Amino acid sequence: MPIYKAPVDDALFLLNDVFHLDHYGNLPGFSDASPDVVDAVLREAAKFSEEVLTPLNRVGDKEGCKWAADGSVSTPTGFKDAYKQIVEGGWIGISVPAEFRGQGLPAALTEIVNEFFCSANMAFAMYPGLTQGAIAALLMHASGELKTKFLPKMVEGVWTGTMNLTEPHCGTDLGLLRSKATKQADGSYKISGTKIFISAGEHDLSENIIHLVLARIEGAPAGTKGITLFLVPKFLVNDDGSLGARNAVSCGSIEEKMGIHGNSTCVMNYDGATGWLIGEENRGLNAMFTMMNEARLGVGVQGLALSEVAYQNAVAYAKERLQGRSISGAKYPDKAADPIIVHPDVRRILMSIRAFNEAARALVMWTALKSDIAHRSEDEKERKSADDHMGLLTPVIKGVLTDSGFANAVLAQQVFGGHGYIAEHGMEQFVRDARIAQIYEGANGIQALDLVGRKLGKDGGRAILAFFNEVQTYLKERVNNDAMNVYLKPLGQSLGHLQQASMWFMQNAMVKPDNAGAGSYDYMHLFGLVALGYMWCRIAEAALAKLPKANGSAARLNAKLVTARFFMERMLPGTATRLARIEAGAGSTMELADDAF
Repeated sequence: MPIYKAPVDDALFLLNDVFHLDHYGNLPGFSDASPDVVDAVLREAAKFSEEVLTPLNRVGDKEGCKWAADGSVSTPTGFKDAYKQIVEGGWIGISVPAEFRGQGLPAALTEIVNEFFCSANMAFAMYPGLTQGAIAALLMHASGELKTKFLPKMVEGVWTGTMNLTEPHCGTDLGLLRSKATKQADGSYKISGTKIFISAGEHDLSENIIHLVLARIEGAPAGTKGITLFLVPKFLVNDDGSLGARNAVSCGSIEEKMGIHGNSTCVMNYDGATGWLIGEENRGLNAMFTMMNEARLGVGVQGLALSEVAYQNAVAYAKERLQGRSISGAKYPDKAADPIIVHPDVRRILMSIRAFNEAARALVMWTALKSDIAHRSEDEKERKSADDHMGLLTPVIKGVLTDSGFANAVLAQQVFGGHGYIAEHGMEQFVRDARIAQIYEGANGIQALDLVGRKLGKDGGRAILAFFNEVQTYLKERVNNDAMNVYLKPLGQSLGHLQQASMWFMQNAMVKPDNAGAGSYDYMHLFGLVALGYMWCRIAEAALAKLPKANGSAARLNAKLVTARFFMERMLPGTATRLARIEAGAGSTMELADDAF
């Protein structure tokens, strides 16, 4: 059975030594995040992940969810008890304001905990994860009455949440959706339509399921400007908070799919279901994007999480599996053969995954802290800057981390050879589970188009220029730091590639928009490499500062420095290739006629 050990020490190093959580004490809730509290939260999350969720991962994959003719869905053996522990532990509301029964702790803690949960059991972790996204949308856009009525029990986890966007005929192009909303005399709406691919749309884990549903009010404008967001509960809620009658929403079926078998992916039918307006009429996408941005960050975490657990299992196997002798001479002459970890190509795989994982974790944490600033700071300029960062980096985190997460799961599977293809070792499940993260919450090609087509030019390029300025300032301030040069010089070169690519789009995409479309995917990954390289510089700097007083942690810190060097030497040079592809333009990509394919 696969193993998993939550990387608590790495997370604490990032929080305390790289990002200095104690510097954020002016933000609400951060004063409660003392080192002891943070340590306790992460270690308890690690224990739950390792001891409860990990053993259920293969169970969920083998059993899957089961749909009955009455529309009910049962989750795999053990999921109900595990979810009960989620509720008892208060895990869903770690970062939710106390007024709604949350703990108000930093969002960075939530993202770390979610990584642990996803590594241990991604299908299970989606149930509380989707609820957190729904909570975020309601906090931002719902009326006071809806917040009071629904949020406390969602934060506790007694009720769960979903989001309902996709319909059989429309996914990315939500302007085509047909679900209808008819206003009633009491201010509520009747919602009718069919939604597909709804994760956690029906299950037996919670008392109620709160669906956030996009629909079009009768007479609304066509396209995306006529879409409104509604709250539609599985069970209606009485004024005293108790559950009332069953609403006219049902699960028509669940999908048979490649992975995440333990999560119910539902066809949801709304037959005049009662719902309530969230935000303003015809401004539903604005409200839903709050949840989608939360979800996209969460999906990026899924990519990292699967990469991490696949890496851990590949390392364990590589240390045990005897095969051949090292090309530089036997390293374990007392054994019949050397373990495969001595072979350079196996090392290439393991180092590539490790170098991604540590920097990706830092990128998620950095962005989560920006989220805290955007939502909690009293300084408007700080909030705006943090919000710019979130908008710019969200598609990068979603696209790059999930592409890399899947690729790394495949690489880790390769370490096992034929045994990686067999279910017993669990590696093929990691590959299957990781694949969906590249698809849902906006396929990665769409993330790239969003980055290039919307985010780069937004507000006159304010966000991308701020990113350039931050990295350039970081490099200039350390120009005389000899110990850092091995990391700083490659980052400077790759930042230049990113700036050159951005300028190329400015000069060539307006006249020929296909140039932007053809180069957007490479640009997203170029940006991702630079962002990860920046994270490695900050990690290396923190490790160098801590080494003189390292005592027992010197080996771990030195390993970070070696891994940082590997990233700079073997992975960051990929920015040159990405730039060359971008500057090739759209000519050969778009030249063939449709019927030539």
